[in-house]
Amino acid sequence: MEAYTSFAEVYDTFMDNVPYEEWADYLEDRLKEYGIRDGLVLELGCGTGSMTELLAEKGYDMIGVDNSEDMLEIAMEKRIESGHDILYLLQNMQEFELYGTVRAIVSVCDCVNYVTEKNELQEVFRLVNNYLDPQGIFIFDFNTEYKYREVLGNQVIAEDRDECSFIWENYYDEETRINEYDLTLFIPEAGELYRRYAETHYQRNYKVEQIVDFLQQAGLVCEGMYDDYTDAGVKADSERITFVTRKE
Repeated sequence: MEAYTSFAEVYDTFMDNVPYEEWADYLEDRLKEYGIRDGLVLELGCGTGSMTELLAEKGYDMIGVDNSEDMLEIAMEKRIESGHDILYLLQNMQEFELYGTVRAIVSVCDCVNYVTEKNELQEVFRLVNNYLDPQGIFIFDFNTEYKYREVLGNQVIAEDRDECSFIWENYYDEETRINEYDLTLFIPEAGELYRRYAETHYQRNYKVEQIVDFLQQAGLVCEGMYDDYTDAGVKADSERITFVTRKE
């Protein structure tokens, strides 16, 4: 799972279309359904801490795990501004370690898809089960085959902002089920100069039945699957599926 480096600096700029507050409300409602109104909650793949901050604002004692030092630096700047007592850990999802158990674990923005090896995703779920309290809840989302094939596909996306510009070259291989995207960033520096950065990232499209099987092997019960962060069931054209699971 490759870490964001230069993109971390402008990540929030290009993620301003993500409805974090709506997702945070959804997560809170789901957690409350299972009696989790406070206590320790872990966010896997917390990035710059946008969701971590929102859940901390709702009264949860948050821990954030991410494998990008650059992203966590921004998250910690947000922590200073908010004053929230959030613990951030620089760790891979496949190898994360905690000092004890937590009441719930969440993971948003298709972090699961970045774990491209099946055995490593199985290990993520095993660790989730290991660090959850009895009857603890694990909520996560992932991008679907429909999104990779029909929405992203093989195309080039470019955006030009005042703060920076980027070119996203996307390639999806239906045979390997791997989605590759090459990011080229142009970030302004002194005067009218721009510095060019390049990163390549990979995601895997997992079948729903694979995810369910991995969860069961890890001792996690699937409580429900939903179309994005809604109460609607999964559809043929769902681009994102949200799983609500529980420790047996």
